[in-house]
Amino acid sequence: MMPPSVVDRKDKRDHGATTHRRKGTLLLVTAVRLRKGPNGLQLDDQTCAGVCRWAERFAKVVYAGILLDEGQEEQTSTTWVDVDTLPCADQLKFIALPMAYNVSTFARTYRATRSLLADEIRRANNLCFTIGYVAGDWAAVAAQEAMAQGRKYAVWFDRVEHRVLRNIVPTLPFKRRIKERAMLLVMERYHHYLTRRSSLALLQGMDTFNAYARSSANPACVYDVHTSREDFAPAPDVEAKLASIRNGEPLRIVYVGRADEMKGPIDWLDVIARAIRTGVPLKATWIGDGPLLSAKRDHAGRTGITEHVTFAGHVGDRRRILSEMRQAHLFLFCHKTPESPRCLIESLVSACPIVGYESDYAAGLIKEEGGGRLSPLNDIDRLAELVADLNADREGLAQLVEEAVKAGRRFDEETLYRHRAGLIAAHA
Repeated sequence: MMPPSVVDRKDKRDHGATTHRRKGTLLLVTAVRLRKGPNGLQLDDQTCAGVCRWAERFAKVVYAGILLDEGQEEQTSTTWVDVDTLPCADQLKFIALPMAYNVSTFARTYRATRSLLADEIRRANNLCFTIGYVAGDWAAVAAQEAMAQGRKYAVWFDRVEHRVLRNIVPTLPFKRRIKERAMLLVMERYHHYLTRRSSLALLQGMDTFNAYARSSANPACVYDVHTSREDFAPAPDVEAKLASIRNGEPLRIVYVGRADEMKGPIDWLDVIARAIRTGVPLKATWIGDGPLLSAKRDHAGRTGITEHVTFAGHVGDRRRILSEMRQAHLFLFCHKTPESPRCLIESLVSACPIVGYESDYAAGLIKEEGGGRLSPLNDIDRLAELVADLNADREGLAQLVEEAVKAGRRFDEETLYRHRAGLIAAHA
């Protein structure tokens, strides 16, 4: 097990007139994975973009993540970036914490890692910790240390972790099921305890807000996005999509995400199959890899819809992904757990209505301006009916596209990061 390691980029630039807008040091403790590349530490491209946004608001950002063990990298398609090459590298310090989700490893590395976090907490002006587990959750340990030092801190929740874990436990190997059930006995109470002691709770989307807000004296519903104003669907693209809808062209359906149990990929295929059987002409594309990708291909063959469905696999070109959503008539999703997937926001930004299983998160995205239709969780028949209804009501589908354009305008990262940074600076 590797000990905690640190990369600190000393500030050598003349910031000029921008320095007055940046104040203090922000410490972020997360479970995001770091890895050792040939030139030093690396971080995924989306998180790098977020770190640079934080650096626009704080003079220095200290970012702690989990170091992947060599040879044990997670099976996912990630675009890795050398942290030294970031444009704001001289404002950044990266801390690679040990992977310690095994209880014995957590116990062995606890003292040294907590000591390291304690030093960083003493030096930082503002603290934000992304909570997600029990053993091996260094953000939770940082929260405990902040309490011990009498410091204010913010908690951040991306999703309702105990519900997500509870949903996947039945699919795990026997020994892992035993361990995770033991974690579930304490996880919910532990997370609510850390939230009660925080001075600010940043809760992504309404599923998360509704789950944790009651434990916080200062809760805020926020969104973590990587879309900018430049990503908003251009008017000519929107007009072309509206024309294709009104001209009766076959429905173009898209989904972007990993093919794993949480995303409901088999449900997704069954919805498409049932829509086709009712006479809906369509072409559907799933962009993303994942452990169930092979099973999805097999299922598509068994249900006889292979000619209607394309499995694009991993696509690293973000511009291509946004282009696919701009051209699609609807974004079909079958998410089964209370999480806060960015793909729904990216779809709205791309003027693509969201159609899928109901959740507080999805409902919150379209509550004000519209831009989607939702069906009960796990109700494949009802979701297929929604698709068929939208195909029959082309003017109604066109209206959804126009609503999605309005809904998507809320989600540019500059505005949202400025809002979150202001909350942290004021309260944590």
